[in-house]
Amino acid sequence: MHRYFLFLSYHGAAYHGWQVQPNAVSVQQKINEALSLLLGQTVSITGAGRTDTGVHAKKMAAHFDSEKELDTKQTAYRLNRILPPDIAIHELREVKPEAHARFDAQERTYHYFLCQHKDPFLTDSAAHMPFELDFKKMNEAAKMLLSVSDFTSFSKLHTDAKTNICRLKRAVWEEVSPGVWRFEITADRFLRNMVRAVVGTLLEVGRGKKTLEDFRQIIESRNR
Repeated sequence: MHRYFLFLSYHGAAYHGWQVQPNAVSVQQKINEALSLLLGQTVSITGAGRTDTGVHAKKMAAHFDSEKELDTKQTAYRLNRILPPDIAIHELREVKPEAHARFDAQERTYHYFLCQHKDPFLTDSAAHMPFELDFKKMNEAAKMLLSVSDFTSFSKLHTDAKTNICRLKRAVWEEVSPGVWRFEITADRFLRNMVRAVVGTLLEVGRGKKTLEDFRQIIESRNR
C-alpha cells in the first residue's frame, strides 16, 4: 500500500465546507469522487483540518492510500482535469506509510478579511463592515489570546474534541489595503468554529460592545 500527500487550494463559495456530509456538496467529497474515478478504486482522503461553509483554502494538505504506485506528476495533472475549476491540486507526493496529514501538521493559519467599504470584487472573500472599529483595542484583545491555552470559551459545545487546549503563535489585525483588514491567527490546532467565535468577539470589542476587561473575563470564565 502506498500513501500520498496532496497539496491543494480551493474556492469554498460553492461548498458546505471541507468534510463529507449527507445532502450537501463538500470539497472532500469532490476529491474523493475524482480520485476514485481516476484510480478505479474507492478512495477516501484525510485532510489536515476542516473548513466551514464558504471558507477558502490557499494551501491545504490531505493524504490517501492506493494499492498502485502512481506517477505523481501525471496523476496530479489528470486529477486537475477531472476536478471542477474551484479546486486545484498543486502537488502530489509519495510519503512514508505512517505519515498523517492531520496529526503531523505542526501549525495552521487562518485569515479572516473584512472590508469597511463596499467592493464587488471582495464579496466572497471579505465581510462587509461599514462601521467604525477600534483596531487598536481589537489587537490588544487579540494579544491576550497568546497567553491562553484553554479555548473552551471559543469552542462549539458537544463536539468530538477530546481537549480544548490550543497553542497560539500569532493573532493580529493588519490593514492590507485602504479599508481592508486581515486577521491572521496561527496555532498548532483549532477547535470547531473557534476562529469565527474569536473574530466575532473581537469585533464586539472593536465596536465598543465589550471592553478589554469583558474579553479577559470571557477567556477566564471559559464561557462566552
